[in-house]
Amino acid sequence: MSHANLMSNYFNPNSVYTEEDFRRRFRMRRRVFERLLCDVQQGNPYFRQKRDRAGHPGFSPHQKVIVALRMMVYGSPTDSMKETHGMFESTCLDTLEQFCDIIVHVYKDEYRSKPNQEDLN
Repeated sequence: MSHANLMSNYFNPNSVYTEEDFRRRFRMRRRVFERLLCDVQQGNPYFRQKRDRAGHPGFSPHQKVIVALRMMVYGSPTDSMKETHGMFESTCLDTLEQFCDIIVHVYKDEYRSKPNQEDLN
């Protein structure tokens, strides 16, 4: 249900919130988020939706990335993620760790700069 609400609010063609709302809430444009989502899904199977042992769908890639971003951007505690996204503390922490690892892996060459002399000193 939280995935359906997330999609309805932000990602469906007639979403509740506008592009400006999305940018204000997530600190990035929707197309940047979608690129990030695609990159983390391709780079780490953790961010693909799976089924649990009972056959029910697990958390969606959108939910996992949103939780990780909210924890990083806003410093949101894990217990607030349970209330808003239905994700337990241990899953939130796993998600954040997986997210940070894959971001470094995927983007390090593109965004890492070589140290200058001041850095070396």
